[in-house]
Amino acid sequence: MIEIKDKQIIIDGKPKLLMCGEIHYFRLHPDEWQDRLDKLKLAGCNAVATYVPWLVHEQEEGVFDFTGRTRPELNLKGFIELCQENGLYFFLRPGPFIMAEMKNEGLPFWVYEKYPEIIPVGWDEKPATTKTVDYLAPGFLKAARNWYKAVAEVARPYLHSNGGCIIAFQIDNEIGMLSWVSNTPDLTEHLLDDFSNWLKKRYSNEILLRRYPFDLDDSLVRNEAVISPKESYAAELMKDLGYYMRDRFARYVSTLRGYAEEFGIRDIPFVVNIHGTGGLRGFTFPIGISQLYESYTQGPGYLSGSDIYFGDLEMNSFQDLYIINGFMDAVHLPDQPLTSVEFNCGDGNFGNNFGGRYDPSASDLKARMCIAQGNRLINYYLFTGGFNFRMDKALNDGNDRIAFTGERHGFAAPVSPEGKLNYTFPRMARGIQAIMAVGEKAAAMDEERDGVAFAFIPDYYMTEYKYPKSAKMAEIVSNLEANRAGGGWESMARSMLLAGYRFGAVDIQNKPLTLRETPVLALPSAKYMSGEIQQKLVDYLDEGGGILLYGEVPEYDMEGNECAILADALGVSPIGVRRDSGGYYLSLYAENWLAPRPELRTHFAQVFEAGKAMPLLKVYGTDEVCAFEAERGKGRAIVIAAAYPAELELYQTALERLGSKASLVHDCEEHGIFMTSTANREGERFIHLLNLDGFDKELRIYENGEELFGGLKLLLQSKDGVMLPVDLELEGREIAWSTAEITGYGPNSMDFRLTQKSDVIAFKEGAAIASSPDYTVERDGGLVKVVSLKHAKVDDRLTVYFK
Repeated sequence: MIEIKDKQIIIDGKPKLLMCGEIHYFRLHPDEWQDRLDKLKLAGCNAVATYVPWLVHEQEEGVFDFTGRTRPELNLKGFIELCQENGLYFFLRPGPFIMAEMKNEGLPFWVYEKYPEIIPVGWDEKPATTKTVDYLAPGFLKAARNWYKAVAEVARPYLHSNGGCIIAFQIDNEIGMLSWVSNTPDLTEHLLDDFSNWLKKRYSNEILLRRYPFDLDDSLVRNEAVISPKESYAAELMKDLGYYMRDRFARYVSTLRGYAEEFGIRDIPFVVNIHGTGGLRGFTFPIGISQLYESYTQGPGYLSGSDIYFGDLEMNSFQDLYIINGFMDAVHLPDQPLTSVEFNCGDGNFGNNFGGRYDPSASDLKARMCIAQGNRLINYYLFTGGFNFRMDKALNDGNDRIAFTGERHGFAAPVSPEGKLNYTFPRMARGIQAIMAVGEKAAAMDEERDGVAFAFIPDYYMTEYKYPKSAKMAEIVSNLEANRAGGGWESMARSMLLAGYRFGAVDIQNKPLTLRETPVLALPSAKYMSGEIQQKLVDYLDEGGGILLYGEVPEYDMEGNECAILADALGVSPIGVRRDSGGYYLSLYAENWLAPRPELRTHFAQVFEAGKAMPLLKVYGTDEVCAFEAERGKGRAIVIAAAYPAELELYQTALERLGSKASLVHDCEEHGIFMTSTANREGERFIHLLNLDGFDKELRIYENGEELFGGLKLLLQSKDGVMLPVDLELEGREIAWSTAEITGYGPNSMDFRLTQKSDVIAFKEGAAIASSPDYTVERDGGLVKVVSLKHAKVDDRLTVYFK
């Protein structure tokens, strides 16, 4: 039995961490399957994931091969059986779309040929530049239903509910991504009819006529008006099209799930994966959340999974990963946990030219952060490379192969197409093994948080469909893109994390914003914000909440209509913006509690008539206010409406003035350390530490002013990550704290990875420690301390034996 409960994945009554590796059986000869599974187990994984490509299993309509009848690589049935024999869980990902560099993104050629009406056009009737289709077109759904029927016949006997190994089923892949990246909103005749009907259900006739001055029942007029919209209703169309697409994607997911269940795929989670990272950053990832959150929150039994392509985790981007995990959690149903179903691993050599070379720490540090934030499933993608065979019938497209990457595929994976381990494998494996060594504990732990949350507004990321000729759309999107992430993440969020704050996120658009749940809100804000959200923020302030706003105080709603509810409530009036330009060096000076600070040059400031608000930053030469503190009701807001750098003391002081204090801190002046903590209901904990820099650091850790780890100064090695246990019970023995990381345990011994010159493992009274030449045993009050005689940089393995 598999349950999704309390943000956990519970299998047969026990919380589980699922550490998967993506192995494309169809790109490897069956003789190589066992070798790759052996390497997967060597890495510490307990599950296999794979796409199932429709393109190759049904090359002719109605003719399926899942047993290797036409080609040995297509023996899906045999691969599942082999994984089951190896004691591995199985995560099935059968599309219809799979991407994976496959031709047609994994769809058979005959589908496009038989149902040409599913092929959309974009703005101004320009042909789609991707292989996207109209998901809900009857012809496509008919073909997809038959595909799911065929897959289900193979998979059904191996479901966990039937005593098998299959524990999850992914519905399609990166839904909406192709239309987003190409700015092509799938405008088929069927979709335009559907959109028209959706509008009629959403709005009254009177409102519809005001929003859209054309006849929705005249398909010729309507189609032209939507495909080539006028400026007078451009903003309204952008908003409505985004809302419609969310609903459309949710209906598509529900339809596919219905097909799967119809054919016996039941009692396992259905997974929807979220696309959106780009350029090794996370700024655009919430676009995928915005597109799909209605799809995976429409009912129980769904999991959402991230696609994480960050490269190295370092000072420039670490806050991105933390924030997008928070945003995913913010929109979830109460029981839904985080997962990552495309978790980039390997060396980054995607171009097969030794470019994009990742540090060995890359996948380890990212995985540790994700586990600390509550990810219960991580799928290392791509775990092993393989080979693209030629299609049975010539395509005459230059290579006739199943994919466009050439014969070899997955050259960046930690296991090469030929099966060789690359330099990233040992560190990746070390991290997985450390996580899985305490997997039973970590699977039931949640991150501990301070009294502050980061605001998420899904509509700020609903910018994927914008008519290229619309100045109004361009203005709204440009301002949202400038303010929804950017400085709000790189200045405010980065400073918060480096100052020790542990925080989640809250969906202030769709969920309640209460003082009890969120004492202080960190809010990236644009010039545009709906009146409903602005009023919600005012009500929150009146209740006694604290808001730290970075960006712009809103002046308009999301359609460009004047709306200054929040500004009015704060008693300020926006009077313009000031920008750096050639020959003008926009500079800011501090006042009141923000002073004294050196004058700062910047590139942007929104300026105000501040009324009774306390000025904090002013523009040099004009004395215009661009940052202030204002009281409202029982609450208070601190607004930084200028581009301001990551300054830890500023944000720490601001948050403390608003009522939030970081309780877990360290004293390393070099910063560059990510630190958080997790705990379960029994009070067992881990302190998670990541060194984001390429040099060693020393630090002491304090919680609520008290020293942890016996007051020892810890060494955090270059680009290292550790999970240090606190008040943890294993095999009846309690660890009070340890500077070493647990790597294994049994009834008679416990294994550790050492991290210090002389590590200390402090057991609570009652632990009977056997002697060893590798350590000494000391009694200190109620603790039994094992003191390692090994230097971690010489030999980092220690086994503690028990009597």
